[in-house]
This record gives sequence, structure tokens and C-alpha cells, in this order.
Amino acid sequence: MNYKKIKPKKIYEEVAEAIYEMIRSGQLKPGDKLDSVQQLAENFQVGRSAIREALTSLRAIGLVEMKQGEGTYIREFEKDQITFPLSTAILMNKDDIAQLLEVRKIIESGTAAAAAKRRSDEHLSMMWAALEAMLDAKGDEELGEKADLQFHLALAKAAQNQLLMNLLNHVSDLMVETMRETRKFWLFSKQTTIEQLYKEHLAIYEAIKDQDEAAARNRMLIHLDNVSAILRKYFRHTTMFK
Repeated sequence: MNYKKIKPKKIYEEVAEAIYEMIRSGQLKPGDKLDSVQQLAENFQVGRSAIREALTSLRAIGLVEMKQGEGTYIREFEKDQITFPLSTAILMNKDDIAQLLEVRKIIESGTAAAAAKRRSDEHLSMMWAALEAMLDAKGDEELGEKADLQFHLALAKAAQNQLLMNLLNHVSDLMVETMRETRKFWLFSKQTTIEQLYKEHLAIYEAIKDQDEAAARNRMLIHLDNVSAILRKYFRHTTMFK
């Protein structure tokens, strides 16, 4: 008999499921404002990073919304939206990630070309700041993920197309998941390093700085192809997404 391997839950998943259960049971209702990240961390007796990841997961499935400068609120939702276990809704499987990467290739390659055409010095400064943050992360996965996402969102701003920004913001939480798993494998793989990841982003930046649309498009595709290859190797080394 074949038994399914049990994956230990991460702290943020336990927090997310606890909040989810409060929503499902009616303790938290649409429109309710959650406590601050700091207060939630104290209440659950976990780190703030776990709270932020839990809220990101809940946001990804549409149960909460984060209003800048105001806080996090429970969203309106249909009753059948939360009838499935939270872990099923939150965790992405291999096919989900493959589809997300396909979407990213379609959107971000064009975005890179548009950024090369329309970028300003201010946009270049934003991208450069993200590149420096990648170097400063020095193995800190959370900081590395933030810097990675910061670069891609800065690039989208450089394209100066609000619809593109909205699309990338919509999938930004899912993008973080692929970035997280890519970086985990990169840190442990002998064949590739975080420096290689930095170099790929730097190459994209240089093409945009030179206003070379074709090179920017091509280098973004090369980067995302490499991410796909790394994740395929990762799936062969872990049961996380099975």
C-alpha cells in the first residue's frame, strides 16, 4: 500500500488556518479589521514574518484585503468560497506554478520591452535599489524575496502602463511563492548560486538602461526560463507540491 507523505505545517500556515477558521465560523465577518501585525504576532506568539506570510496567503485566495495605511480587513465572499480546506486553497501545486510562470513570461517579457522604451532615471534608480537590496540580503531568504519582487514591480512601473501594474500586483503574492521556492533551491544547489540570480536581473536592468527593447524582452525570457528549469529540479528533490 502506498501512503501519502505528510508535510509538516509551517508556522504561517497554522496562523492562516486559525484566522481562516475564525472567518468560517463567523467570529470574523466581512468588513472587520484585523489587529496590527505586531498585535497578531503577540496574540499567536509567533514572529511578525509568519503573520505577514499568513495574511499574504489569505489575501491570495481573496479572504482579506490590505489597505495601505489603514490595515487588513475581511472581504466580502460567497459562502461556498470557503468550503474547502485552507491548505488546498493556499498551497500551489506543480501545475499551478507552471501556469503562473507561463503567464509571467507572456506579461513580463512585454513589460520589460515597454520599460526599456519608457523608463526614466527615477525608474532606473528604483530598479538599482532593488538590485542592491538583493546583494545586501546575503542569504536572508525573506529579504531576498522582497528585493526580487521589488525589482519586478519597479520594472512594471517603468513600463508606465497602469493595466500592466494592476496585473502584476494581482499575481504578486503568487510570484513571491515561486521566488521563495526558486531561492531555496538556489541556496542549496551546487550548480547555481544567488549571484547568478543577481546577474540575470542585472542583465535585464542594463538592457532597460540602454533602452534596448529586444534585449530587455530576451533577457527577461532567459531569466524566467532559468527559473522554470530550477523549479523542475526542485520538484524532483521535494514533495512539497505533490
